[in-house]
Amino acid sequence: MTGPGAVGTVIVGVDDTSYSWLAAQWAAAEAGVRGDVLRIVHAVGASDAESEARVLDAAAGVLDDARVRIAAVRPTARIDTVLARDDAADALLAAACDADLIVVGTRGRGGFAGLLLGSVSLKVAAHADCPVVIARGHTEGALDGDVVVGVRDAGDEDAVRFALAEAQRRGSAVRLVHAWTPLVRSGLAMPQPPRLDDEQRLHEQLLNHAARPVAEYPAVHVDTELSIGPPAAALVEASARAALVVLPRHPPRGLGLRLGSVVHAVLHHANCPVAVVPTVPD
Repeated sequence: MTGPGAVGTVIVGVDDTSYSWLAAQWAAAEAGVRGDVLRIVHAVGASDAESEARVLDAAAGVLDDARVRIAAVRPTARIDTVLARDDAADALLAAACDADLIVVGTRGRGGFAGLLLGSVSLKVAAHADCPVVIARGHTEGALDGDVVVGVRDAGDEDAVRFALAEAQRRGSAVRLVHAWTPLVRSGLAMPQPPRLDDEQRLHEQLLNHAARPVAEYPAVHVDTELSIGPPAAALVEASARAALVVLPRHPPRGLGLRLGSVVHAVLHHANCPVAVVPTVPD
């Protein structure tokens, strides 16, 4: 990744679907506000000798079309293209070895646009060393609206910092959202008020700890939201009024989902683009 003042790179994976074009548009807007180079990647697998030239010609056409369409709406954009002979997810991960951000779409005929379990988008989000944005929901207002951060625990400062930087570039506000389910239950399966208050104070402390990077961005307005209930539901609801939802990617626990159940749910149901930010293990 690049340091302050350096020119970075935003990667976007494309194929020939409309979903892919939405991802490319979002990535181009993001590269523009960052002042970064936009690198457009298209991957093709192995083919027999008879169809090799036709496959490569079609792939080059996908890249040329993407470049022309983006340049038409963003004439000052700096654009690179990469034609990869590899699995789509592996091609994106390799191309993004020095990138600041990867952008992928949500569905299509496989390739870069799928978002079913085991798809390219989920694989990239689960394994990339840099943040990954899945361009879904209402992408047209790419730089408008608040940035929502889903905070799971006190170690989510990287996700919070990413969101603050995004909001500062856009001139928008940040909402830190932490939802939790009480551990304390009575015989009637209801929270006991005194101990529920104790739990709530602990969750407030957690949220305040994760919010420490806020001091680094004094120009960004930040609100915190602490609620009782399923985290995924709270974040999907918040996404209806957001331009971007930011989620931390924690190391998997045992044999569990690499992205975690909350991230999976939000990726499938959010109403706006979702950024998945890897966290560094303690």
